[in-house]
Amino acid sequence: MATEAVGVDVVDVARFALALRRRPRLLERLFTPREREDAAGRPERLAARFAAKEAVLKTLGSGLGDAPFSSIEVQRRPSGAPVIVLHDGAADLARARGITRLHVSLSHTATLATAFVIGSSDVARAG
Repeated sequence: MATEAVGVDVVDVARFALALRRRPRLLERLFTPREREDAAGRPERLAARFAAKEAVLKTLGSGLGDAPFSSIEVQRRPSGAPVIVLHDGAADLARARGITRLHVSLSHTATLATAFVIGSSDVARAG
């Protein structure tokens, strides 16, 4: 039997931007250098990436604090399509859950950012 899981998250862009202004160190704590560069300082892009990280944690059946946000990275393919890359703690959570692939869709407006993540595996799990 293949493993499948879903996570979704929505972020208020203005509220997220305010949090980043009030606590500038959050930017480095939440995002990798590559993510910060890709977002080009645009709060709606950062909010969408944050929503993706939260959706990934939901997909992995875990909560905040189970893996550092920096261990979940949103990269862009040459086409511009987003892709999730897991490192360290997040990769460990995925292995424990039997998730071998993550599929992500991001969307944002000036006011809302959303992410939808599907985790899957073709590997049969016992039990």
